[in-house]
Amino acid sequence: MSDITLIVASKNYSSWSLRPYLALAHTGQPFREVVVALDEPNTAAEIARYSPSGRLPALQHGAIHIWDSLAICEYLAETFPQARLWPEDKAARAMARAVTAEMHSGFSALRQNMSMDLHARKPGKGRAPGVAEDIARIQALWNDCRSRFGQGGPFLFGHFSIADAFYAPVVTRFVTYDVELDAVGKAYRDAVLALPALQKWTEAARSEPPVKRYL
Repeated sequence: MSDITLIVASKNYSSWSLRPYLALAHTGQPFREVVVALDEPNTAAEIARYSPSGRLPALQHGAIHIWDSLAICEYLAETFPQARLWPEDKAARAMARAVTAEMHSGFSALRQNMSMDLHARKPGKGRAPGVAEDIARIQALWNDCRSRFGQGGPFLFGHFSIADAFYAPVVTRFVTYDVELDAVGKAYRDAVLALPALQKWTEAARSEPPVKRYL
């Protein structure tokens, strides 16, 4: 049995859980997965078993416990360098960290009004103030990364990286809410959607019941 366990929340709704899942799947390391159902009587108690912050995702690797999505991804990059989760080039790596950190802490309008929901299709919904600006900024980032460092592959920095893991939930949001993308955005969207790990996650999400507070 693997000594790596990733504890996640709902696969349909939890963008934060999806991010380290994609990074961990990319390492090729075997891992055990625990899914904690949302809005159940014991949800808070179950999360508290794994995460002192009361939030998921969390990672257990032997005696090591980590409970933040970006911290988990950084740990995976450090522990499994052969996976090349950060670009090798210094300038590309610096930019990858910057765009990842911007996703980790920013785009509040998009988050609040276009939440991840793999079950649903909501064309035209979520167009609240600030959302269009967030979408424009994300597309500008994607264009900049692809033009400067995207040679050698279809992802933001050519090969798959933590930056792609962090923007993958945004890709699913753009599908859910039928966001119109430019040519670079469409090609990048399609590359992310073709990831086997994302397809596996999405298929598992189909079997989850809907959660009322997200409807």
